[in-house]
Amino acid sequence: MRRRDGVRAGRRAAAGLLAVLVATGTGVLATPPAAHAETVRGHQWYLDTLRIAQAHKLSKGSGVTVAVVDGGVDASHPDLRGQVLPGHGIGGDAAADGRRDANRIGHGTGMAGLIAGRGGGTDRLLGIAPAAKILPVSVGARFDPGELPTAIRWAVDNGADVVNLSLGTPGRPDRAELDAIRYALDKDVVVVASAGNREQGDTAVTSPANIPGVVAVSGLARSGVLFDGSVRGAEVVLAAPQERIISPRPYAVSKNGYGLTSGTSDSAAIVSGVAALVRSRYPDLDAANVVNRLIRTAEDEGRPGRDDLYGFGAVDPVAALSGTVPAVRGNPLVAPATADPAEASTGEADERGIYGFSVTNKAGAALQVGLCLAVVVGVIVLIVLARRSARRRTAAGPPGPPPPAGWPPAGPPPHADWPPAGPSWHPPSGQHPRYPPAPPTAHPHAAPVPGSAQPPAGPVPPAQAAPPRTDVDR
Repeated sequence: MRRRDGVRAGRRAAAGLLAVLVATGTGVLATPPAAHAETVRGHQWYLDTLRIAQAHKLSKGSGVTVAVVDGGVDASHPDLRGQVLPGHGIGGDAAADGRRDANRIGHGTGMAGLIAGRGGGTDRLLGIAPAAKILPVSVGARFDPGELPTAIRWAVDNGADVVNLSLGTPGRPDRAELDAIRYALDKDVVVVASAGNREQGDTAVTSPANIPGVVAVSGLARSGVLFDGSVRGAEVVLAAPQERIISPRPYAVSKNGYGLTSGTSDSAAIVSGVAALVRSRYPDLDAANVVNRLIRTAEDEGRPGRDDLYGFGAVDPVAALSGTVPAVRGNPLVAPATADPAEASTGEADERGIYGFSVTNKAGAALQVGLCLAVVVGVIVLIVLARRSARRRTAAGPPGPPPPAGWPPAGPPPHADWPPAGPSWHPPSGQHPRYPPAPPTAHPHAAPVPGSAQPPAGPVPPAQAAPPRTDVDR
């Protein structure tokens, strides 16, 4: 682990302060009215938006394990009793089994509840996948980004079907993070991460959400448009509710055991829950096809097709559980020429996405792979022309009998109607994507949080220029 070199050491030094001061995108952990004057379930407005009651008729996440890499999870909370498996702690202030929340605002407990809260009445929180199990991987209160690869690998090696990463750091991922994500993808695990929060100064999608293959999640306001505090960028894959999301918190943090937050952490946890529903309903689907089902059935928002605000669209649990979706052979978020996120993360973005091709959702229907097809056709033409030329060179020698009448004289092959195919596209070695600023949206934004800083989205800064930051949603 790179604990003391450059930016990583700076991020670790600032982590403890952030854990104390920052809760989510709003920077404040609010508590619902005392004595549950309004019910917990009444605050879960997103359950109706996502049609979770209908989705639960098809799947509740049974048999699926979701790893929550965070500050730990309070396994004693009533909403999580029986839901939290023995996990793992990394770092001196983390519980050895991950079943204690070391974070000052109970962040990991909140994410676990959004994913797998048991429900059980209007005063208990119902998770997106209440029959799923939570595997806590605690990085403690003083989160060091250098610990993230170890946490991801441990989760993968210990039975996680989905890994929720409601955290991140600005700038590019390092090699260890890239390798850990590739390890998870190779081991058939769905990885979901929060895109980042503008109120905390994020102007681009944070790492690890900006690694190809990861389901990067932006946030929606209650009105259905992009929440004004959500980061946007070419790496965004899906959008999910973010505004004033209620979730369980340790009683040491909140007297009534709940808090209201507005961060893309919440959005990512919701999508992780939907991924668990899909994995439970379709146990034979690999992770690539689970992701494919999520993006193809998403409700297209903003401009048609994938965009920087909503990605492929707003997650739609019912459609993901019931729609007819063609199978894919590999992760649709990684370029078809390579399964290596490190290689796929280089190159330039364009309006079709960051990989030179796009996957359409239910507003479209197919992979657009014209470039690949053109290359294949061009190569075939070159092979055919080369073989004809070789045959003619072999035929040259002593004169033979005259050709039959009407046979054209031997000569060079006819000129092709298209130019020869060039080499297949590969991103330049050692470069990273430079993403263009997000285009303006045609939708009105939710009202900004007072005092929030909202700079326009811009290019991902180089790692050495990243400010000392850690978990974007804590």
